Amino acid sequence: MILNTVHTKIKEGKKLFAVLIDPDKFPKENLLKIITAMETANPDLILVGGSLVASKIEQVVQILKENLSVPVILFPGNLLQLTPNADGILFISLISGRNPELLIGNHVASAPFIKESGMEVLSTGYVLIDGGTTTSVEYMSQTKPIPASKTEIAVATAMAGEMLGQKLIYLEGGSGAQSPVPVDMISAVKENISIPLIVGGGLNTKEKVQEACEAGADIIVVGNAFEKDLSLLKDFKAVVDSY
Repeated sequence: MILNTVHTKIKEGKKLFAVLIDPDKFPKENLLKIITAMETANPDLILVGGSLVASKIEQVVQILKENLSVPVILFPGNLLQLTPNADGILFISLISGRNPELLIGNHVASAPFIKESGMEVLSTGYVLIDGGTTTSVEYMSQTKPIPASKTEIAVATAMAGEMLGQKLIYLEGGSGAQSPVPVDMISAVKENISIPLIVGGGLNTKEKVQEACEAGADIIVVGNAFEKDLSLLKDFKAVVDSY
């Protein structure tokens, strides 16, 4: 079970490194290069999904599973980004927004398919934080992010997510964010929840990854950062493994 593994590593004092693959950005030849880089970096988790159509979602998941032994988890941006071949799915509620489709609507529509697939369901409270620019997530979800200066709102939102039964909280700066989630916000949220904390968006240097880890992130997610420099995967993994 993926969630059991996450809890076990956190109890051992470890942190996890997750690589986000957006199928819209990676044709097959580029994906194979990333797989080679991941064989060296050895991430703990692979997330697959994006904010657009991601019509190649099933092909990408199949290629990843054929070439790697790392758990492949769907990170769907919409109902088209589903395939029964994944190991699990982040069953995301966008709890920082007030779009009913992303709070419960899409979940109702997809629940029968997900249950039949047998994949592990990882209920996740998704909290979008302003990263200094309008991100794809903000535009496509039609929701406003929590201002980076409003730590108390982020904390209350994360607490509510846990109280509602979410198993993970995901603080997201958004794909291509100019600034990552502030470290004081990460720390405050971590201090007020008892479930694993995922942090992603804007983590494009080793220093930023280190700061997020030190602030309390349990799972670090990187996506855009490695697209032009695959060597960063190994560097980021080394930082996460140092904890």
